Amino acid sequence: MVNGTTGEGLSLSISERRQVAEEWVTKGRNKLDQVVIHVGALSLKESQELAKHAAEIGADGIAVIAPFFLKPWNKDVLINFLKEVAAAAPALPFYYYHIPALTGIKIRAEELLDGIQDKIPTFQGLKFSDTDLLDFGQCVDQNQQRQFAFLFGVDEQLLSALVMGATGAVGSTYNYLGKKANQMLEAFEQKDFSSALNYQFCIQRFINFVVKLGFGVSQTKAIMTLVSGIPMGPPRLPLQKASREFTDNAEAKLKSLDFLPFTGLKDRNLEACS
Repeated sequence: MVNGTTGEGLSLSISERRQVAEEWVTKGRNKLDQVVIHVGALSLKESQELAKHAAEIGADGIAVIAPFFLKPWNKDVLINFLKEVAAAAPALPFYYYHIPALTGIKIRAEELLDGIQDKIPTFQGLKFSDTDLLDFGQCVDQNQQRQFAFLFGVDEQLLSALVMGATGAVGSTYNYLGKKANQMLEAFEQKDFSSALNYQFCIQRFINFVVKLGFGVSQTKAIMTLVSGIPMGPPRLPLQKASREFTDNAEAKLKSLDFLPFTGLKDRNLEACS
């Protein structure tokens, strides 16, 4: 998913968002199963422009966040906005990006899904980035006869979401904890729930640690740079670059959990999880 929260899509200009989308579609061809472009914006016209562009460059789908300055006040108003965006790319699967902690939109996803395909025929599913597992569970439970994609976006709760029927996940920590997350997914698929839980707890240990230090998009980019060796660059204002202290502490924690190789045996402790 391109130009979302971690990619700071809403901090980019329209031309920058178009350029980033083009690069991901081009470079991802024959490598990635899907490239979904987030085209949400405060302006309906800009969102429609980005949706049309995503279709033109061969993206596999589009996702849209709720407008969050002049907010939709109920389900019908929000669906009317989403419908207009989806209509700009009528051949592309459409996903709703549910992230109420950032948008302030408190319309429950389960309520939104009720009858949504009657209004938006291309609706394919949602990215659910909220800790409300009751709402998520009812999204799955009330739509079992539909082939919706339920993509969970709270990485530290993914195992719980899988039990409830999540069909996939989109999250920032998978950029650097992907191996451990894949081990959890494999264990879950094999019904080795004890191992799956151990992997989830291992992921939680790291997330819990960095949350206490102060964790957001800036810190995520610093960790991605640390793990991949690829410079992610600084965030855009109003975000501030992660401190050196944060990066050093995060690196030490990653090594203690065996997410990063040690420079020497003397550094190793017994916190690493299998």
